[in-house]
Amino acid sequence: MNLRSFVTSFCALTLVSLAACNSNTSQPEQAATSTPPAPQQTSDNKFRVALLTPGPVSDAGWNALAYEGLVKVRDELKAEISQVETKTPAEFEEAFRDYASRHFQLIFGHGFEFQDAAAKVSADFPESVFITTSGSTVRRNVAPIRFMLEEATYLMGMMSALVSKTGKAGAIGGVEIPPLKSTFMAFEAGAKSVNPNFQVIVSYLGNWEDVGAAKQAATALIEQGCDILIPNADAASLGAFQAAQEKKVFMLGTNKNQNDVAPDVTLASGVIDIPSAFLQIAQEVQKRTFTGRILQLGMKEKVITLVYNPALRDRIPPEAQARLDTAQQQIIAGTLTVPSVEFSPVKP
Repeated sequence: MNLRSFVTSFCALTLVSLAACNSNTSQPEQAATSTPPAPQQTSDNKFRVALLTPGPVSDAGWNALAYEGLVKVRDELKAEISQVETKTPAEFEEAFRDYASRHFQLIFGHGFEFQDAAAKVSADFPESVFITTSGSTVRRNVAPIRFMLEEATYLMGMMSALVSKTGKAGAIGGVEIPPLKSTFMAFEAGAKSVNPNFQVIVSYLGNWEDVGAAKQAATALIEQGCDILIPNADAASLGAFQAAQEKKVFMLGTNKNQNDVAPDVTLASGVIDIPSAFLQIAQEVQKRTFTGRILQLGMKEKVITLVYNPALRDRIPPEAQARLDTAQQQIIAGTLTVPSVEFSPVKP
């Protein structure tokens, strides 16, 4: 999150009007009804879609991707859209209720933390659909999208062990929630599949926005011998990129393609195609074919990709690249299962 000079990149990302992750494959014990919610009846027949984000949409990562998805829905389906930043459970519920009462047919809560509020409000607004980007809570009109970013971070863990000179990598996280822990668990597992003695040191900030704290945490990890860093902290991640650029250690991007944030040191990014997932759900809701279920999307579905920085491809030896390519094909084929944190299904 040269930095194209960091200052230039940071300012550009802040100004861009882009509107920060992730394991349960079993279906909820209480199956959702197959009858899709009836569409909201509005006088102008507008299809209305809203987005709640936990942080600023200028973060060059998790929240920016969600806003890109909202804009894609607007452009493809001629929808009326709205977005609001919410930070607390009370604000989550208030915003859900506000949009539902104004006849928004589809409302996204962008993160694991939105699922309780979505379940609570959905009972009062059965004609609106509530989607959370992570979690396991399913109702007739509530569903989570599980982005399997772990598949990309596993490969980046392997990459780290293959190129690191110190045998240590640092992970900087925002808030310690299951989907975030899952990406770091997979990262460590990937590294240890190459070198069982490889060490991954994890540091959580307790927030998604403190750029200074992320830079401080990254600097501390570098001082402990970490010569490659992977941040997953939304807007705060930019601080880690700044530290890596100054100390000349390798970086790995998450959620969005962040290779251009620090092109001199960023090897690759694990990327989520959130816009395509948002559009798929919106089309279902608009056509009245939506049903509540856990929608799990990974590399097989081409929603998760590992995007290499072409400027640094020569830093990955051919034999290491071959090993990464083989592992990626195994993940896609289902012969390599990436470890992750389980999210227990939440019953109605």
